[in-house]
Amino acid sequence: MAHPSQLGFQDAASPVMEELIHFHDHTLMIVFMISTLILYIITAMVSTKLTNKYILDSQEIEIVWTILPAIILIMIALPSLRILYLMDEINDPHLTIKAMGHQWYWSYEYTDYENLGFDSYMVHTQDLTPGQFRLLETDHRMVVPMESPIRVLVSAEDVLHSWAIPALGIKMDAVPGRLNQTAFIISRPGVYYGQCSEICGANHSFMPIMVEAIPLEHFEAWSSLMLEEA
Repeated sequence: MAHPSQLGFQDAASPVMEELIHFHDHTLMIVFMISTLILYIITAMVSTKLTNKYILDSQEIEIVWTILPAIILIMIALPSLRILYLMDEINDPHLTIKAMGHQWYWSYEYTDYENLGFDSYMVHTQDLTPGQFRLLETDHRMVVPMESPIRVLVSAEDVLHSWAIPALGIKMDAVPGRLNQTAFIISRPGVYYGQCSEICGANHSFMPIMVEAIPLEHFEAWSSLMLEEA
């Protein structure tokens, strides 16, 4: 999860988020080089004869400042298109979960099981125990097996919501009457926090998301226990 005064992204917990962080660093380096070049040119124009009309009207310079931006755009576009393709690709998910946004909580339904579903409400501040996080804890977590492709069907019952978990690189809008889908693979065990990222009303900031990734054998035991309680 995020830490106070943190700079940069949360630690990646999925392959897609790792790709997003690499793409961010790649693009940031390009921006840094462009900024350095522009600063050098401005400084040179002020302190040298670079403003000579024969230099500014040079055909070679016009060719360079036309071709160079095109090359830079290609260097940014190709990796971004690759990541967009990876984010949209859903191949043979091991588990499908339907996440429904409500004012103001989330409900989850494990579609591969019969009668396995629950509502997930925020734990109020006065009910928190030591070690829990304010505005981020829920009474029921969405539990998934790690290292397994998970598909999430996202929708809403009333208004627009958004199911977002930064550590997994996921942000999917929940639209009433429409079923959006996303997929992820969690590469390590842990608890990952998210929040609704669409302004959905007065209690918009009080509908957090908790996803817990556990080994497959533990997930099977958890699902059996939940089915027995249902």
